[in-house]
Amino acid sequence: MDDAGYVFILDRTKDMVISGGLNVYPRQIEEVLLRHPAISQAAVIGVPDPKWGEAVKAVVVANGGLSEADVIAFCGDNLAGYKKPKSVDLVDDLPKTTYGKVDKKAIRAPYWEGRDRMV
Repeated sequence: MDDAGYVFILDRTKDMVISGGLNVYPRQIEEVLLRHPAISQAAVIGVPDPKWGEAVKAVVVANGGLSEADVIAFCGDNLAGYKKPKSVDLVDDLPKTTYGKVDKKAIRAPYWEGRDRMV
């Protein structure tokens, strides 16, 4: 809460990306990504975008020679254009919480460092 009495939610109220005024639900994109035979883990987050406010970013663990373009093309074949990730990071492993869940807060942190994120 700030001095004027406004309450700001700093973590997620909903796991949602708002890109250009459109609601994008990461879980739906993650389910599509996990249907790809070369992807074993996936997390989708919103990252800062100067034009759209937030852009969809996928962070995936791939088994094999998968490229960013391959992942984006696969999503383009299975999702509406505004839901398709604008960028993809290929990583060796996703960070997990002590409960074993994917730690999206840790994944988001480097992209939002020094910026205010309004949910």
